[in-house]
Amino acid sequence: MKLTIPQQELVYSGNAACQGCAGLLAMRYCLKALGDKTIVVVPACCWTVLSGAFPATAFNVPMFHTAFETAASCACGVKAALRMQGKDDINVLAWAGDGGTFDIGIQALSGAAERNDDFIYVCYDNEAYMNTGIQRSSSTPYGAATSTTPSNMFKNEYKKDIDSILAAHNIPYMATASVAYPEDLIKKVQTANSIRGLKFIHIIAPCPPGWRYPSEKTIALSRLAVLTAVFPLYEVKDGKYTVRKTGDKKPVAEYIKHQGRFRHLKKEEIEYIQAETDKRFELLLKKEQLL
Repeated sequence: MKLTIPQQELVYSGNAACQGCAGLLAMRYCLKALGDKTIVVVPACCWTVLSGAFPATAFNVPMFHTAFETAASCACGVKAALRMQGKDDINVLAWAGDGGTFDIGIQALSGAAERNDDFIYVCYDNEAYMNTGIQRSSSTPYGAATSTTPSNMFKNEYKKDIDSILAAHNIPYMATASVAYPEDLIKKVQTANSIRGLKFIHIIAPCPPGWRYPSEKTIALSRLAVLTAVFPLYEVKDGKYTVRKTGDKKPVAEYIKHQGRFRHLKKEEIEYIQAETDKRFELLLKKEQLL
């Protein structure tokens, strides 16, 4: 049987991740795709804890820990410094959560996209500020309960469409990925690494304590997010959309019923989420046909 996933491990075991952390798997797969000639830039997020307190580290590659809002600008500076030294064979990976991407870091990311700076930016999206107490972010989906949107006043706004925002910057490559489909994730990271300019990859990253589900369900939920079209897999390369088809979509209720953050929702609220999910997926398919 031919191996499709690189065997090299660049994230050590014994790290500080929670059981079932999809953010850990996402980093592991991305570094497998990029190899050991990689520098990782990490702003404030779960990964500043997972990576370990100095001098300990969970990485077998260099890591630069920067401020919450500066992942993209710091990665730009690291890449420029490497270029000045003639080191064009070293990859620069900016790695941030949804808080540091959708909210606090969007200005620096937008600037890097407008300049088309040459590095990969990955957002591992666990849909809230998990490292500091599960507070709502603009990535938090409609209906979810968090510590700042409790179940009796759950989030009433839909999730920000960060992918369309980045695609609108006309960057050369943008893609979504899931740890439930590691070959697809690794292939997309490798594709991004073969292209010059700003590349954005958005990975859905279920969080057991934040989403309130048993840790052994992480891969199942990562897969259901795709199969229900809550988080469809697609890529935009030079403006051309390519959407991964999964056959008959599963109902959104199959996805949310396993998550305690949604247990308060009534039937009509779940129906609203289903309708909004269908509408957004149909729009995505139309983009694939038009562009």
